[in-house]
Amino acid sequence: MRVLVVGGSGFLGREVCRRGVGAGWSVVGTCHSGDLRVPGVVVRRLDVTDRSAVRALVAQVRPDVVINTSYRYDDWAVTADGAAFVAGAAAEVGARLVHMSSDALHAGRSEPYADDDPPTPIFPYGAAKAAAETAVRALDPSAVLVRTSLIVGQGSKQIQLCRDALAGRATLFTDELRCPIDVTDLAAAVVELVDSDYAGPLNVAGPEAVSRAELGRLVAHHEGLDASALKTTTTVEYGLVRPTAIRLDTTRATTLLRTRLRGITELLTL
Repeated sequence: MRVLVVGGSGFLGREVCRRGVGAGWSVVGTCHSGDLRVPGVVVRRLDVTDRSAVRALVAQVRPDVVINTSYRYDDWAVTADGAAFVAGAAAEVGARLVHMSSDALHAGRSEPYADDDPPTPIFPYGAAKAAAETAVRALDPSAVLVRTSLIVGQGSKQIQLCRDALAGRATLFTDELRCPIDVTDLAAAVVELVDSDYAGPLNVAGPEAVSRAELGRLVAHHEGLDASALKTTTTVEYGLVRPTAIRLDTTRATTLLRTRLRGITELLTL
């Protein structure tokens, strides 16, 4: 099976590439400004905001599956327009599409979000991810949209942010809850979904919701650091417009997948 991983040089994309090679796939991974060095992966440069370039690469590779992990937090063109271009190109060659989405497209509430809950974005990145989903579903109704949360693991920006907060270089929010997932668990789930016929949104995240501040304390305990040095505040005090409590109901994913989605407490006690 030939698989194209768009955004292969990213944190998740790199792990998906590794898993794909391990599964015996013929893997082509793209990168833009980053670097992708995974044994067995053919690397191609790609700017996802260039529709002609996306179409040309997909037409040349002729993948059976396209996995789109690309995004840029502060760039609508990459996150939204790029997703539409990738979806359109995948549909043109009849490729199975796995699109990586985010819990950021929700506004936040006390009860968990189901897989099929419609987006309710309240800040630009969430709006871009919501727009990406709308485009993907319009262009390819058979695509799977993986809604995930904070991605942790070795080399994670989320874990590094916690270390920075423990060193006084950053601040973590006590009211911003997410469901962290290990990058290896998420990549394994993506590989499973390639061979499934699942279509539509699917929550794939850890089973445990914690605040960013709680995550920082868990990291401190795991790495033997002083948790009392952790800098915390609330999103209101900080003046930040971003969703606060987002819990994802992963019942459907845990029923569908063989991969066990581990909680953050378990991950940081290994």
